[in-house]
Amino acid sequence: MLDFVLCDDNFNVLSKLEKMLESIFIEKNLDARIALSTTAPEELINYIRNNKVNVIILDIDLKSNVSGLDLANIIRKKDKNVYIIFTTGHLEYGLIAYKYKTFDYLAKPVTKERLEDTIVRLFEDVSGSKTSFVRLDNNRTIIKQDSIQYIQKDGMKTVFHTDTREYETYSSFKTILLQLSSHFMQCHKSYIVNLDKIVSIDTSNNIILLNNSGPDNKCFIGPKYKSKLMEVFNYENYSNNVECNNYSKWNSFKYCRFLFLLYWYFCKYVVIYHNFKY
Repeated sequence: MLDFVLCDDNFNVLSKLEKMLESIFIEKNLDARIALSTTAPEELINYIRNNKVNVIILDIDLKSNVSGLDLANIIRKKDKNVYIIFTTGHLEYGLIAYKYKTFDYLAKPVTKERLEDTIVRLFEDVSGSKTSFVRLDNNRTIIKQDSIQYIQKDGMKTVFHTDTREYETYSSFKTILLQLSSHFMQCHKSYIVNLDKIVSIDTSNNIILLNNSGPDNKCFIGPKYKSKLMEVFNYENYSNNVECNNYSKWNSFKYCRFLFLLYWYFCKYVVIYHNFKY
């Protein structure tokens, strides 16, 4: 059984979330329960210190001296495996949410359909199944999420670049982002990238290289999204697997500087020794 914990400072929102979750558990025959539902961040912290929790659904913008992001940081230090799902009225918070290995973030007001999609995917992830799809154009187009390299806005169209082909749709980025898992991130006003497909990041030229061998193996980083992207890849979950080229260049520079200083001190020592001897 999976134990869920909910935290939102709005009692009415919290109550609605409880009812939708309980309904989903019953309708989908899911082995889960709501172990705690609270408006107080302190109560959540005390509970997770003394109890095993599997899933935490957390409001980011809490009216408290502790934000949802602060709570996520505390939670992650205690448990690196717990599933965190953020709810927020501000989609821009989704960029920061990736830092805490967030499973998903839900835009308020949270609908039952959107919540159900997230919970079903979560149970698929727990069971080892990764079949997750993006549905477009009233379900006429269904794309497997783990096949997507990146998504590009091209005028009025949105183009999905996958491992095998391209798909075109007129769905907006906003609509698409609501369906995507936490493995996707908007890195430019015209690009959404699959974090699992990234091979390297060239922050000097603002280019992301992907593991696709074809011509469409790169996308771009916008100034607005750059710092958030680098926050993600400085976090331990991704930094070990992705090469950030400017950091590699910086490390090479430091190594060369070290060799130069070593050579300079050696020469200085030789001169001093020679003068002392003669």
